[in-house]
Order: sequence, then structure tokens, then C-alpha cells
Amino acid sequence: MKPTDFAYHLTTYLSKYLPGKAGISQNTILSYRDTFTLLLRFCSDDKAMKIEKITLNSLTKELIDEFLTWLETQRGCAVSTRNQRLSAIHSFFRYLQVEEPGHLFMCQRILTIPMKRTARKAINYMSLDAIKTILKAPDTRCLMGRRDLVLLSLMYDTGARVQEIADLTVADVRLENPPTVKMTGKGNRSRLVPLMTPTAKLLEQYLSEHNLKHAEFGSRPIFQNRSRTKLTRAGIAYILNKYVEAARKLHPGLIPKKISPHCFRHSKAMHLLQSGVNLVYIRDFLGHVTIKTTEMYARADSLMKRNALEKAYQITSPSEMPVWQQNHALLNWLNELGH
Repeated sequence: MKPTDFAYHLTTYLSKYLPGKAGISQNTILSYRDTFTLLLRFCSDDKAMKIEKITLNSLTKELIDEFLTWLETQRGCAVSTRNQRLSAIHSFFRYLQVEEPGHLFMCQRILTIPMKRTARKAINYMSLDAIKTILKAPDTRCLMGRRDLVLLSLMYDTGARVQEIADLTVADVRLENPPTVKMTGKGNRSRLVPLMTPTAKLLEQYLSEHNLKHAEFGSRPIFQNRSRTKLTRAGIAYILNKYVEAARKLHPGLIPKKISPHCFRHSKAMHLLQSGVNLVYIRDFLGHVTIKTTEMYARADSLMKRNALEKAYQITSPSEMPVWQQNHALLNWLNELGH
């Protein structure tokens, strides 16, 4: 059977354009793939369309609208998930309007479908004391405990995304002064992140213990599981949760209810901001594309807002409330007003 124009362009988009020309990360490509898997399932199950016969002309704006509604009502997806799926669809049709100018009007109609507004979530971050308590939890007398201490320390010190930590190889680390680590984040964009001296020493000891400092081991993942393969995001989350629970038992009021690896990243950013580090430097440190993303930390920091207001505050109100009850003439006049 001859493939349809939709099958051809979707295959080219996912397998060649995104990883090749666009340089999109593997995780994003998988997310986009899942979006179109769900779209095809919707077309097959709810619209009785044969998948092998779906063409570009089949993908109308009305069909995409129905698909987005189906995600929310039938699958129970949150608005944020619905927006994520729509973002993948928008990306495909932006690609398509260049590849197939004859479908330009159809593409532009779909690109007009708006994202839904979502409530802005508060940034979940921890105090410095909470971070210190979690970092004290690993048992450094055993091999895995020492690995976990280095893992958590590096995750906080670099403010890295969990996938960036999982993907780290020995070649990404430079222990000579000044020590740095190369992080490869979204869109395969790389950045050099400075390491503080205590973390650099921990990492050097860890690499020495595992005999990973030799050049021939440059491609080895730094953090491995018992099977000698790199830790996954789920594996790192499991390790963190284990020590979060241990820390929470010791200090119940210090550790927030929900902690994820990304919470370490938020915490590092907030601590840098509270220490007076410029937002531009924090943007580069975290690997944000624009400073608008980084500004969310400034909006979230109520302590800094209060300190700034207190510094700028000028006393304009009296320190004590006037005692009206002592003004007998006024009270008598008010009492007589209704008579």
C-alpha cells in the first residue's frame, strides 16, 4: 500500500527533521511521538477513521479541536497536558506549511487554536536547612551511600535538570581549577557550570573510588545503577525520595510535602537570587533560553519582596491610633445628630 502524504510527512518530521535539523532532544521527540499516537487512536476509536487512510486533508481544525476536548473529557488530562499536546501539533504544522505550501491555509487554521490558560503554580523549593538535612541522610559508610551523596550534592550545586544529571559522562567533568561540569539540556544545548570546591572534591573522590579518572572511560556515565548502566530519571527520583523520607522523620516541619528532583533546581535558583546574584547570571547558570523563564523566581520570592519594601518604606502613618473616645464634644454632637 502506498503511504499517505500524512504518513510520509509525520515519519520524516519525527525521524529526520526533529533530531537532525531542529536538534530536538530525544525526550521531546518521544513526547511528540506520543501526541500523534494519541491523535491516531482518537481518529480510529472515536471517529472510525482507518489509520492507513488518514491524509493531511483529514486533519481539519475541527478534528484537532475535538481531539483536545477528548483529551480533557475522556482521558481526564489536565489543561497543562492538553497544552503540551497542542504544542506538539503546532510544531508539526509549522513544519508542514513550509514542506507543503498547498496546505498553508489548513496549517494556519490549526495554528490559530489557542493554548488554554492555567493557574500559575507556586514554585516548590526548599530552605537551605532542608537541603543540608537531606544531604546528611546518605550513609557514607557504604558504596551506594557515597554515590548518592555525590549525586544529590551535584544536583543541588549545579541546579541541573534530572535528565542532565542522568546523562553526565566522565568526559563532561573538569576537575582542574576552576572545576566545571558540562550540562547538555533541552534542544541539546550545552553549558559549562562551575563547581564549588566541596562538591568538586566529593566528585573527585567518587571518580577515584570507581577508577573513572582515566581518559579511556570518558564516555562512561558518572552515576550508574547496580547493572552498570546509567541511572534513569525514575531511578534518581527514587533515590531522592528515600532520603527525603529519612530527613522528614527527623525534621517533619522542615521538609515540604512534595519533593521532586526538579525541586533541587528550584531551590538552587532561589538561593542564588536571595544571595544577590543577578538574574542574567542565574539564567545562564540554569540554561534558560530567555530571562522571562528565570523571572519566575523573582516573582515567587516573597521574602525578597518584603525586604525590598521595608528598605523603601517611609513612615507616613501615626504610630498610635487617635483616641476618639476622649473627644467628648464630638461624641455629644454625634449623639445629638439623630434627634
